[in-house]
Amino acid sequence: MHSTPTSPLLSIISPMYNAGEMFDAFMQSLLAQTLTSLEIIIVDDGSTDDSGARAEAYAAQHPHITVIHQENGGVSRARNAGLRIARGKYVTFPDSDDTMRPEMYQTLVEMAEQDDLDAAQCNAEWFFQRDQRTRPMIPLDRLRSTPVLGGAEWLNTALKTRRYLHVVWLGIYRRSLIEQKQLWFEPGLHHQDIPWTTEFMFNARRVRYTDQVLYRYYLHDASISNRKRTGQRNVEYQRHYLKIARMLEEINARYKKSVTIYPTFHAQITHEALSVCHCVRREPDPAAKQAMINDIFASKTHLRMLRNARGVKQWYQLLLWLGRLWRWRDK
Repeated sequence: MHSTPTSPLLSIISPMYNAGEMFDAFMQSLLAQTLTSLEIIIVDDGSTDDSGARAEAYAAQHPHITVIHQENGGVSRARNAGLRIARGKYVTFPDSDDTMRPEMYQTLVEMAEQDDLDAAQCNAEWFFQRDQRTRPMIPLDRLRSTPVLGGAEWLNTALKTRRYLHVVWLGIYRRSLIEQKQLWFEPGLHHQDIPWTTEFMFNARRVRYTDQVLYRYYLHDASISNRKRTGQRNVEYQRHYLKIARMLEEINARYKKSVTIYPTFHAQITHEALSVCHCVRREPDPAAKQAMINDIFASKTHLRMLRNARGVKQWYQLLLWLGRLWRWRDK
C-alpha cells in the first residue's frame, strides 16, 4: 500500500499528556508500521514536561506526523481535536504509552477494504510491567476470528465473552460514519470509550474481528485505570460510571427501533453501575462512602440497574448489593 499525500487510508489520532519514557517506544512502533498510507496526529493535551517538544522533533523528521498543542482538556477533547483535522478514510485512537505490532494497521485496513467494513478490530494483550508477563485480552477459547457481522451483532458476540472491553484502540473506524452520525467523544468523561464504541457499533453495518494479537497495552502503576482513589476523589470518579450507565440506557432507548437491543446491552448497564457498588465497599472514608451511596440513589441508578439486570447471576449480585447499600445508608 503506497501513501497518497492528499488522502491517506488511515489517520492515527493519539492524545498525549506528559508522555514519559514509553513515548519513544510508542512512536517507533508507529514509524515501523508496514502500512504507509497513513497520517499520525499527536494531540499534546497541555503537557507540562518536554513531551510537546519531543513530538515536534518527530514531526520535523517525518512529514506524515502532525502535532496539535492545546490546553489540558482531557482525552475526549484531544480525540475530537484530532478528528477535526483527520483526512484518512479510517481513524484509530491508540494510547501514547502502548505499542503496536508492525503489521497491525495494514492488517486492519486490508480487512476493511476487502469487506467494505465500517470497523475492523483485532485482539490485544495486557503487558504487566512489574513481572514482564503478558496475557491476551480476549482468550482464544472465548472468541475466534469472526465473519462480517452487523455492528450490534458483533458487540453482542464480544460482550458474551465476558472479556471484551469497550476500548477504541482495538480497531479502525470509518471516518465518514463518525462525521455523518456526529459521534464525538464526551468531554470530561472518564472511560468515554464505553458509550462511544456502543453507539458507533449501533450505526455500523459491517464489522469483522481478527483474533490476531496486534496491540500491547502496558499495565503499570501510573495507568489512570490503576490509580487508587479514596475520599472525595473516589466519589467524583465513580460519578463517571453512574453517568455512563445512564448514557448506555439512553443509547439503547434511542436505537431500539433500528437495531436489536440484545440482553447483553441491558446487562452492560447494570455491570457498569455495579462497579460503583464494589468501590463503596472498598472506600475507607465513611463520609465518602455515604456520598457514593447517596449518589447511587439520587441518580436513580438503583432503579436503572433493576430495569436492566439480565441473567440469574447478575440478578443475584444486584439484589445482594442493593440490600447492602440499603443497610449501609445513613437514614
